[in-house]
Amino acid sequence: MNILLVYPRTPDTFWSFRHALKFISKKASFPPLSLITVAAMLPQHWQKRLVDMNIETLKNRDLKWADYVFISAMVVQKESALEVIARCNRMGKKIVAGGPLFTTEHVEIEGVDHYVLDEAEITLPLFLCDLEAEKPQPLYTSGKRPELTGTPLPLWTLVDMKQYSSMCIQYSRGCPFNCEFCDILALYGRVPRTKTKEQMVAELEALYQQRWRGGVFVVDDNFIGNKKKLKSDVLPAIIRWMKSRKYPFVLSTEASINLADDDELLELMAEANFDQIFIGVETPNAESLAECDKSQNETRDMIAAIKKMQAHGLQVQGGFIIGFDNDPLSIFKNQIQFIQKSGIVTAMVGLLNAPRGSRLYQRLKGEGRLVEDFLGNNTNCSINFVPRMKLETLLEGYRHVMGTIYSPNQYYERVRTFLKEFKPRRHAGAAQKIRMHHIDALFRSVWHLGVLDKGRTYYWKLFWSTLFKKPRSFPLAIAMSVYGFHFRKMAEQILKPAPKAG
Repeated sequence: MNILLVYPRTPDTFWSFRHALKFISKKASFPPLSLITVAAMLPQHWQKRLVDMNIETLKNRDLKWADYVFISAMVVQKESALEVIARCNRMGKKIVAGGPLFTTEHVEIEGVDHYVLDEAEITLPLFLCDLEAEKPQPLYTSGKRPELTGTPLPLWTLVDMKQYSSMCIQYSRGCPFNCEFCDILALYGRVPRTKTKEQMVAELEALYQQRWRGGVFVVDDNFIGNKKKLKSDVLPAIIRWMKSRKYPFVLSTEASINLADDDELLELMAEANFDQIFIGVETPNAESLAECDKSQNETRDMIAAIKKMQAHGLQVQGGFIIGFDNDPLSIFKNQIQFIQKSGIVTAMVGLLNAPRGSRLYQRLKGEGRLVEDFLGNNTNCSINFVPRMKLETLLEGYRHVMGTIYSPNQYYERVRTFLKEFKPRRHAGAAQKIRMHHIDALFRSVWHLGVLDKGRTYYWKLFWSTLFKKPRSFPLAIAMSVYGFHFRKMAEQILKPAPKAG
């Protein structure tokens, strides 16, 4: 068998960082972990190729070579995925599809020969068995949740690592919380399932042996779903490995805000060389938090929690949502004030949407308020239900938030607020090499942000104040300036007036 694994293109979003990646001559943030893990589950003697459409073009000769095309996608990649399916159909190529997009929307997608849905550890072997018997079925699904102890190491040899800014691994699936707008429960359940410490060390060692040095993103939706195992077992093993290898990786992940309640866990994550964490903050409005069952954020001082994590050496990236039924007209002003005061530099603000599989989708469907499909894109001002607030008011307020927090003066002020709180961990013997793309990024930032950009005055203030007053934070300040360029481009896209009909 010749197997072509195709990862569709992701549109420009907050998470793509596409405009920032140009500064370091990279094409994408992360490789498609799902596909290279599936590749490792296929028979070893099959020939396998990977085409990540975020870094290269899918060519007809790639499709001609393939006996089967395996495609995995998230909802935000739907448009590109449908284009790939159409090309395969025209060329008579058989398609095997899986991943979140197809698991939630396969009923409405045509042209796929075999849907291998839910989690591949269970459904893929069933498909392979039937394929060997020459009787593959059109649909494979399972309500069971596999343990991750049998998940193989990703097939890293398929990946051109030079094209990415970071690598990625997975530790767990599932989240113990029950946020109404989230579809993770439908995809992976509420009981966190985890890999063993031996697996995690093997995952890191595999990247090390591929000569990767740099960032590694732990892709879990909530890394701290099982705190006890992390503290007693997994993080101590990662710390030992990191020390033995002189800290070749800088780790990042996603977690819930209750991480701030656990000093021991914060300390262990800092020791393991975590330096970034994405937190779903959502909203400073208490009624809206109660509405969406964000219990872990309620009845706490969220700004104090964020600053505590920053003081432990964690850069907090934040997800924010506007459009809850209980959002007052003051929500736009309050979101801006919260973001600025918190020092969350990377603030990803989107409109509320209801993904298929979420409790919110079911509630709004019952209320007759759904209007169109969820696009998965948090930067195109789309909303798939009728909001309580007047839509024009909601969109105008959202654009105001984005235009304000990513204006040069507000953004660079937020960087300075963050640097006052941030206390990075310095690991003895850490291998912290300055690489050519770092130097290249510095010079590009000077030219694009210090000469061409309209916010150049604020860039130079941060440049010189950090260089002379906090020189150890200078590389981080430059990196955040570059991130700001990407988010400013996203804000400009949001602020564009909608095209007139006709």
